[in-house]
Amino acid sequence: MSTQLILSFIADDRPGLVGMLSQTVTQSGGNWLESRMAHMAEKFAGIARVDCPDAGSAEALKISLAALEAEGIRVSIAEARKAAGLPGTPIIIELVGPDHPGIVRDITQCLAARNVSIEMMETHTDEAPMGGGILFHAHMEVLSPPGLDQALLHGELEQIADALMVDLLLHPAGGDTPAAR
Repeated sequence: MSTQLILSFIADDRPGLVGMLSQTVTQSGGNWLESRMAHMAEKFAGIARVDCPDAGSAEALKISLAALEAEGIRVSIAEARKAAGLPGTPIIIELVGPDHPGIVRDITQCLAARNVSIEMMETHTDEAPMGGGILFHAHMEVLSPPGLDQALLHGELEQIADALMVDLLLHPAGGDTPAAR
């Protein structure tokens, strides 16, 4: 029976990091299934899901990954459960506005209060055109639980967006008609 592992890693950015990780996975008999990685503030960080054919290869991989600490790569490992996808409605949330503390907190607290699951979230900042300060951008793919009133969720998020002075775009995943405010 195969074992799936979730690896999270961070190191000072330099060429060859992903090569070392993928070589370690392959040498231990593992198969690299999916990943997300990024360069941030002179660090390279990521998360990957790998499949090992059996418990022995999973243990060998854990030992080999721990040895990468000597190369400056810190790896955390967790066993993944093979769970069926959650039921619900996939929704895309995009927002942009002046950067300030609390944007992520306020939006995610609203989602958590309604049991909305964040499947993926990407954020970044950049300079506003014409020297208008720093803009915060967020793109979220969320899963709304069955039975949740979508209009109610949209209204609550709009109220938060107004208070935060950010523009909000909310639309079904794969949908062509976004509901912008």
